Amino acid sequence: MKKVIGLLTAVGLLTAPLANAETVTVSGSTSVAHVMEVLAENYQNKAQKSVEVQSTGSSAGIRAAKEGTSMLGMSSRNIKDNELNSETKEVVIARDGIAAAVNKANPVKDLTQQQISKIYRGEITNWSEVGGEARPIVVVTRENGSGTRGAFEEIMDLQRTVNGHKVTAITPTAQVGNGNGMIKTIVANNPYAIGYISLGSVDDSLQALSVSGVAASDENIAAGDYHIARPFIVLVNNKPHPSAQSFVDFIMSNDGQSIIAEQGYIRVQ
Repeated sequence: MKKVIGLLTAVGLLTAPLANAETVTVSGSTSVAHVMEVLAENYQNKAQKSVEVQSTGSSAGIRAAKEGTSMLGMSSRNIKDNELNSETKEVVIARDGIAAAVNKANPVKDLTQQQISKIYRGEITNWSEVGGEARPIVVVTRENGSGTRGAFEEIMDLQRTVNGHKVTAITPTAQVGNGNGMIKTIVANNPYAIGYISLGSVDDSLQALSVSGVAASDENIAAGDYHIARPFIVLVNNKPHPSAQSFVDFIMSNDGQSIIAEQGYIRVQ
């Protein structure tokens, strides 16, 4: 019996550090989550500390960080003044472009920012109006609360004021896709669709439009020539848990910023 007790005690001592290890919780933007998961995996392998990433949308991530239900919040749009409080601060971890993307079979390769805005307002409704086939344009947008949508609406002047409140100006006939993955699937399977996604999520399943002759690329965003761009932000407590601060320090380190660049985003360090 003493040997059994001794064995159990030894096992308990071995597992205690893992059981007491503080898991870093991160929630928010689905766009930021794409690179955050890669950062978390590399950090876990290096530091042997657990990181849990949840895609809940920018607005939800901001609230979670403010309310303390998540150590870190992720946002892929600028955080409004009324969303901050004295106990939280913003850390810009990367920059990203938003690509207006169409099906690979679409002959349209370039649009002006004004044309894209008019398409999303429902003022341009046929591809023939912008040099394409005589086919109705299928407009695809992100869901409410999406940081990508919030940034896109702000940059593309797709908001209007009603009774003192800002509301979307995107056509109500637009199809809605939750997450970059769903937008890509819809556009890749419809030759007459147009959607917008994080530039870091663009792949061979669709084509990113150039805007007024400027390609959607990291180089053009860094140079300030491609204007449909936004920051990737982590919202953190002013006095963060040491585990959370350690993870943020890793993200902002040369190793973390190199991972961000490898994933197709623009480093800030």
